[in-house]
Amino acid sequence: MRILLVQESDWFERGPLQQNHLMEKLSLRGHEIRVIDHEILWPEKDKNELISKRQVFENTSRIYKNAKITVIRPPIVKIRTLDYVSLIISRKREIERQINEFKPDVIVGFFILSAYLGINAAKKHNIPFIYYWIDVYHSQIPLKLYQPLGKAIEKYVLKNSDAVIAINEKLKDRVIEMGSKEKTTYIERAGLDFDRFNNNINGNKIRKKYHINEKDILIGFIGVLYNFSGLKEVSEELGKMKEEYPHLKMMIVGDGDAYEDLKMIKERYKLENLILTGKQNYDKIPEFIAAFDICTLPAYQTEIMVDIVPIKMYEYMALGKPVIATELPGVIKEFGNNNGVFYVKKPEDILKKVIELKESGQIEEGGRNARNFVSDFEWDIITDHFEILCEMGRNYE
Repeated sequence: MRILLVQESDWFERGPLQQNHLMEKLSLRGHEIRVIDHEILWPEKDKNELISKRQVFENTSRIYKNAKITVIRPPIVKIRTLDYVSLIISRKREIERQINEFKPDVIVGFFILSAYLGINAAKKHNIPFIYYWIDVYHSQIPLKLYQPLGKAIEKYVLKNSDAVIAINEKLKDRVIEMGSKEKTTYIERAGLDFDRFNNNINGNKIRKKYHINEKDILIGFIGVLYNFSGLKEVSEELGKMKEEYPHLKMMIVGDGDAYEDLKMIKERYKLENLILTGKQNYDKIPEFIAAFDICTLPAYQTEIMVDIVPIKMYEYMALGKPVIATELPGVIKEFGNNNGVFYVKKPEDILKKVIELKESGQIEEGGRNARNFVSDFEWDIITDHFEILCEMGRNYE
């Protein structure tokens, strides 16, 4: 089977996300995969070129050895705003080119513009189209002025797709509200590679490297550091409580918009208990999680976060770590109570909850419950389901 995936995000620099895992797994099963992506982080790179060249990356893999993904990156004009205008033109041409040369059996679309262009090309050439939702896409458009337009495009694609996939119950409800057909809307949860994320991984090297001793309680976060992630507020509380609770430490693994503010908080409070590691190689992530005592998701209830369940939640839980999260509707609906996830109303309450769990002896029990809950979320099982959907053609109902 030949699968063409289209997205306006960077295949190599973002994630690994749902699509990276699925496509590499399918490649290992003998399917041919081509991805049309976008160098979304081009403004951060020191390049003088005004117009980028078309690039083709063959036989790539990020996660699984021996996977072979071909990634095509159409040219863009490297001027803000014009990059997306040029993206539409060059991407439309590239999709047509791939349909003529690659002859895909199915097209899978992520995000907004790519999905719109992909579904129109799929309808023109009578190719099945699957729209895959891992986020509330329009809420991620930086300029709110354009979010209604993004939402309108999403509704069009949802209404006309042969099948729609959402990664959790709350997101499924959202896409159906927006026009997706209930009979052809499916849930494919985030999966786990239990060879990579398992209880046998030892985090002692990480703890030793960052001077975490046995008495310390290490709270961990891994991912993109958005301003709405609540990490600044948790760090402020850590600064206020450092004298009373010197063994309470927090490690933040990743980079993003909030990174510089977090560095300032660390300096202001002379906060050795706040450890900022920066972005780390994905292969090291299980070791970092193994080093944590408790993991956290302190995000605010923004439109971006209200319906989603970040993949890191499953990875935390797979390593037997309890998670303290703010009361995000998607997270609550996915994990409920007594499954290793504990809830607080706002980010500032995270540390109090950590102390409460420590004093009541619930950390280990919460970790066991977390591991048990995600024990069936194996990537191979998720890939089985997705493979069947791809092979069904238009016979989705």
